[in-house]
Amino acid sequence: MTKIEYDHTHKCIVITPIEPPHDEDFELWSTLFLHSDDTTLNEYSAGADRHQVRFSYQQQTFNLNYEHYSQSIWINGEGTEADHLLAALTFYLS
Repeated sequence: MTKIEYDHTHKCIVITPIEPPHDEDFELWSTLFLHSDDTTLNEYSAGADRHQVRFSYQQQTFNLNYEHYSQSIWINGEGTEADHLLAALTFYLS
């Protein structure tokens, strides 16, 4: 089961899957993870060690990040209004 926790101090949602996705599978994994009527995927970008999916929830933009080397996955908001929705988004994704 994927563990989803809101980190109030760092203003992000930390996601800990049972098994992290492989680099080449992150786009598919993120599409499945964020699949719902209330989220809209906007953009996917891949780098050498980090991948990012920009998405919208309640008319605010967020980033789902994956860092390959540390196998860290987290969501952060783009702006103050998005930051205020992180707790609600955590509950929604759980």
